[in-house]
Amino acid sequence: MTERISKSAEETTLEDIKLNYEAVRQNVAEAMYKANRRDKVHIMAVTKTVPCEKINYAESLGIDLLGENRVQEFLGKYENYSEKSEIHFIGGLQKNKVKYIIDKVSMIHSVDSADLAAEINRRAGQHGLNTDILIEVNIGGELSKGGVSPTELIETAKVVSGLENVRIRGLMTIPPAGGNEKYFAAMQELFENAKQKYSFLSGIDTLSMGMSGDYVSAVKYGSTIVRIGSGLFGYRNYSI
Repeated sequence: MTERISKSAEETTLEDIKLNYEAVRQNVAEAMYKANRRDKVHIMAVTKTVPCEKINYAESLGIDLLGENRVQEFLGKYENYSEKSEIHFIGGLQKNKVKYIIDKVSMIHSVDSADLAAEINRRAGQHGLNTDILIEVNIGGELSKGGVSPTELIETAKVVSGLENVRIRGLMTIPPAGGNEKYFAAMQELFENAKQKYSFLSGIDTLSMGMSGDYVSAVKYGSTIVRIGSGLFGYRNYSI
């Protein structure tokens, strides 16, 4: 695995971003080879607190998928993005904020309830859209995180699958810190079982899991989108 010395986001230069991206691409390729995978893993640039000039530069390197965490920040940056890559919303989403992003993102990862899915469906219908979503699974049962429990997944998905203007594309998770391989393996099993056993989930193709510190393990267990923030742009010195 290729490793680079991590810098703070303030210290990271454009050249650092280029080298970081090359390292991530190499690590993903090696992990796919070891797992005997022949499909595709998308590298998502997670852009929370990252200025537009650095995001635009990352896009110029070939990154074509951005992950937005916070509605207000996203709206403030949206018009300054140069390449207009595919944009997914990956952060916690309140129902009253759906209307601000529904026509600006192509997928919402953090759908943690049938009620949120229903609001996405309503707003998508108003815009004549069919919005792709992922159901967020709280695979570690952590009270501090959103997501449906593994035991609630199928019932929630069954309700959501009946909505006209949303399409379930797959699952997303943020596992507990430590022991990630155990949780990634559990998510892979949950994903495959859901796809094989339930007709309303037979078309799912997206498993979003793995971030800067654990994406190599996530690829080993079938992740199709890895969400890389600090691994591209440097770590943040503060909480925001």
